[in-house]
Amino acid sequence: MEQAVRWMGTGYSQSPDAATAGSAAAAQAIADRNPALLIIYCAVRYDFERLLNAVRAQADADTVIVGCTTAGHVTPGYGDPAEESVVVVALGGPGLEVRAAVGRNVSTRRQEAGAGAAAGVAGLTKDHRAGLLLCDGLLGEQNEVVRGAYSVASALVPLVGGCAGDDMRLRQTHQFFGDRHGVEVLTDAVIGVGLGSDAKLGIGIAHGWHKRGEPMIVTRSEKGRLYELDGAPALDVFLERTGIDRSVLENAEAFQAAAFANPLGLSRRTDEDIRIAHSWDPDDGSLLFLADTPQGALAWVMGAEEDSVVDAGAISCRQAIDALDGAQPVGILAFDCGVRKMVLGPDGVKREIAAMERETAGVPLAGFYSYGEFARTRGARGLHRLTVVTLAIA
Repeated sequence: MEQAVRWMGTGYSQSPDAATAGSAAAAQAIADRNPALLIIYCAVRYDFERLLNAVRAQADADTVIVGCTTAGHVTPGYGDPAEESVVVVALGGPGLEVRAAVGRNVSTRRQEAGAGAAAGVAGLTKDHRAGLLLCDGLLGEQNEVVRGAYSVASALVPLVGGCAGDDMRLRQTHQFFGDRHGVEVLTDAVIGVGLGSDAKLGIGIAHGWHKRGEPMIVTRSEKGRLYELDGAPALDVFLERTGIDRSVLENAEAFQAAAFANPLGLSRRTDEDIRIAHSWDPDDGSLLFLADTPQGALAWVMGAEEDSVVDAGAISCRQAIDALDGAQPVGILAFDCGVRKMVLGPDGVKREIAAMERETAGVPLAGFYSYGEFARTRGARGLHRLTVVTLAIA
């Protein structure tokens, strides 16, 4: 029976068996309704074929099915977010329009793939529209994917989403695209879902980090490699400004932990874009990032207290709900950073999700910890790090 209003449902399972987990999570999310869209988030441990077959068995003939592997899940009311699991989100009801497309071979054609994924957005007919992007998280330069999507979606349609993860293994991520008749398991791809609605869609963006110390100028960089800050080797300047002891260079995990807690902020017109160094090059003292660090940009070391990082999730939810201008949300999609999860630790993550749950007051909420967050509300840029992006659907 068709529902009288738009709706969103969520489902969750920690079962180690892929078919059991997919079936249980899909059943919870769908709850005997007719979904227009099913979104699957899962750990990389699962047998994807069995998982996807179990989910699509519960889909309607015209249900769009998308998803990706993750670095964990935002799952209020369910199990431990640190556990490897499956989450299914279902959306449906009158006045909701869903169109999906996929961009392939992203690593060699980022802008073209982004434009291809946004093809579904271009076909929307509803007054209120948004584009949802799920991209391979290990490609780097996903900002170019946003540029390509922007060229199709235009400035009138906001873009949100996240980069797929692999439980912080940093080896290979997967994206899912299809329908009841079959779902492809992809890598090196970006999935685009155009969402159209008769009611408003609201976006929230928050991170909780702040500037520390004096600004620096990016004096030499190329794409995701930062060679110089203020004319000196980037690694040396970074260690000096953060007070990190050079002994961390002897262990890759120690360096990552220190770098994750001391990100760089790049000045933008309205805020900072955050960048996280994941490695360094001993030959030239450069820092390596998964996103671009534009030459000539003004940069700061960023810091945060645990409370401000925890509160960012709730602030993002409140922004998204407020953007509905009084309309009641039927659900909220969340895209949180996997490095935030590591910085906060298990207890901090539980506090963050509990704060988001209090802010949303019983409205269905689900999402995943990503390798980069998309939120383009103005201009052609829209790739974020260490950020919580939310989409509220009325």
